[in-house]
Amino acid sequence: MAVHAHPDDESSKGAATSARYAAEGVEVLVVSCTGGERGDVLNPSFGEVPGTPEGMAELRRAEMAAAARALGVRHRWLGFVDSGLPEGDPLPPLPEGCFALVPLEEAAAPLVELVREFRPHVITTYDPSGGYPHPDHIMCHKVAFEAFHAAGDPERYRVEGGAPAWEPLKLYYNHDFSMNRIRTIHEAVVDAGLESPFSDWVESRAAREIPEREVTTRVEVAQYFPQRDAALIAHATQIDPDGFFFAIPRDLEVAVWPIEEFELAESRVPTTLPEDDLFAGIRTEEGLA
Repeated sequence: MAVHAHPDDESSKGAATSARYAAEGVEVLVVSCTGGERGDVLNPSFGEVPGTPEGMAELRRAEMAAAARALGVRHRWLGFVDSGLPEGDPLPPLPEGCFALVPLEEAAAPLVELVREFRPHVITTYDPSGGYPHPDHIMCHKVAFEAFHAAGDPERYRVEGGAPAWEPLKLYYNHDFSMNRIRTIHEAVVDAGLESPFSDWVESRAAREIPEREVTTRVEVAQYFPQRDAALIAHATQIDPDGFFFAIPRDLEVAVWPIEEFELAESRVPTTLPEDDLFAGIRTEEGLA
């Protein structure tokens, strides 16, 4: 189960890993906590923009369905409202009723029930910082962390007629935008005599001061970059096909960074680090335990 804040996050964070496991016969469920209603249209070639949050939500639902098909995964909405990314100094208050302002137990309840229904062995989400300081990403971490710990306790989040308790075995954090990855690809692009889209990022003081989190698990996924790219393109409001995500030649990316990285946050099964499989310690010779 991959828990994300908005539709499109599943395509830019751990997408090739999701596609790989789905292709190998693992049941993969992507969960979107919000509908992305307050997201800006980031693709300059998109065309006419919906004029209302309801219109944007409908459009992004269609994009998400196309992305899920590209990755070969199942998908569920958690049903909360996008908080938007506050901008300004001082930052404006978050909109009333948005995901980031929902009390934790209320926000986690539908995810706990979904974990019990889907019964995942592994959950992936963001680290406590959210990966970057978007309020929905930070809340997504809190909700996924809560669900990982609560779903196996039958005394918590009790729902009459609900699914029985289920205890996931491993919790991971995505590391798709680590500075190690950015620097490695940036240097390879520069060495190839090409213009790097990461130059400003690598050279910025703020980026250099971001602490590197521990990487425990590297999953080989180069074979599934086409599925990842198709899922990205499916989010046409958010992804410019001539922009940032497609500025690195794919053959160069395959040569220098054919993996996706994760941080094992918690494990209820014995495992040896480093890993090359999110299911290390869970798989048996016959498949998943």
